[in-house]
Amino acid sequence: MRIGCHGFVFSGTFDEAGIRTAIEGVQRAGFDFIEMPLMDPFSFDERVAAQVLAETGITMTSSLGLTADTDLSSEDPAVVQRGEELLRRAIDIVAHVGGTDLCGVIYSALQKYAQVATGTNREHSAAALRRLGDYAAERGVQLSLEVVNRYETNICNTAREGLRFLEQVGHDNVHLHLDTYHMNIEESGMLEPVLDAGDRLRYVHIGESHRGYLGSGSVDFDGLFRGLARARYDGPIVFESFSSAVVDEQLTRSLGIWRNLWDDSDDLAAHANRFIRDGLRAVETIAMH
Repeated sequence: MRIGCHGFVFSGTFDEAGIRTAIEGVQRAGFDFIEMPLMDPFSFDERVAAQVLAETGITMTSSLGLTADTDLSSEDPAVVQRGEELLRRAIDIVAHVGGTDLCGVIYSALQKYAQVATGTNREHSAAALRRLGDYAAERGVQLSLEVVNRYETNICNTAREGLRFLEQVGHDNVHLHLDTYHMNIEESGMLEPVLDAGDRLRYVHIGESHRGYLGSGSVDFDGLFRGLARARYDGPIVFESFSSAVVDEQLTRSLGIWRNLWDDSDDLAAHANRFIRDGLRAVETIAMH
């Protein structure tokens, strides 16, 4: 199982200096790979990223959230087209650096919607994802749809809703992505969603209920780790946390980072790396009982 860390733990910008800061920070903390946020794929320099990845021996996955202007679920075909163009660019970046995964809210805008998703919203997104699934598969990249809370999408807020949407997409290269921060809001527990997802689960985010230090909030990580062990999950696991001490003002507003729970990236990340690995190891030993 590969354990990674989100780039926003170390940097809020991803020019050459920010890319290096993030990747080297992830390496220092002992993680296997970095999840690089691609909020603007067209300005991201994958050549620099590939160089620093080679220097450090760290590998890379990527994630992003669409905006209202690139929303695959929009009823406006022009908006859907812009979303596809952006995601194709992101897929190309992942492939260029030798990565295997693009995940996140890549099926709708990352925003609060004022109405229930319509059949047209869902079908526009599903149809676009079928096309993108083909494009990504040709480049050796897997797509995973992050299930997030009701304030960030109206398409799928629980694992079971995510599974139903995957059935509508109907593509073997489009998978499920679960996140404990969102699960803690929407699900009835941590164990059941993982077992429900089964082999459709490709990617996992680990974040605390307040997005601070792991173990200091209300997320039932023991239930999560037991679920992953029982499901024989062997995909990427990524620590995710945000502080306005690191990320920029725009992201602070969009994610609602109104109070900071940490200001030391190195300490936070090293703690998370130990916490995740120790938790996974603990449940592995249950097989010895």
